[in-house]
Amino acid sequence: MRSTNTARPIVLILFMLLAVALKGHQAHAQSVETLTVAGGCFWCVESDFESVPGVLSAVSGYTGGSTKSPTYKQVTAGGTGHYEAVQIRFDPTKVTRRQLLSMFLRSVDPTDAGGQFCDRGDSYRTAIFVSGADQTSTAQTAKAEAQSALGQTIVTPILPTTAFHPAEAYHQDYYKGRKLVLTRFGPKRQSEAYKRYRKACGRDARVLQLWGDAAPFAKGH
Repeated sequence: MRSTNTARPIVLILFMLLAVALKGHQAHAQSVETLTVAGGCFWCVESDFESVPGVLSAVSGYTGGSTKSPTYKQVTAGGTGHYEAVQIRFDPTKVTRRQLLSMFLRSVDPTDAGGQFCDRGDSYRTAIFVSGADQTSTAQTAKAEAQSALGQTIVTPILPTTAFHPAEAYHQDYYKGRKLVLTRFGPKRQSEAYKRYRKACGRDARVLQLWGDAAPFAKGH
């Protein structure tokens, strides 16, 4: 009888610890939010935002179109309605949606409606995807502030969230890949090919021209 009485507090403590652990896990899961943006080449957007403290992951993919299970070849050929986009998962206790949107608008050329930098066509246009009134309001505020700071009309649309399709595996983390690929500069590892592409495309030069010291990522390339 004595051993049973002794065991009961121990079991109770174990249940309490389990409850606390589950509650902590649920709270963490609830704190993770998602932001989807299109900013031209998704390799570049992914690379930029994976460097932001509080961002948990950035996945390259396609959104905004109607074709089921679109491929890179289909999207870049045009006609599917999809954008090259990046889905960003972040912890809002460490970085807010508004901060991320501010960074995003200052990491692209939001005055260009025909694509981004050397990449032209509908799939390379910029866009912010939102779900619900709160996200819409946050995006509108960020866009208005960026437009006021830039002194030019920002054409980046704020669009309803639609299905997001992750891009093919070889596109994920391309900027740090070590696989050899054939480029116009000769055989290069993916990471080096990415750096050369980014520079040749003029992305950072144009962003710095537009945003100067307010550009959050261009100065690091």
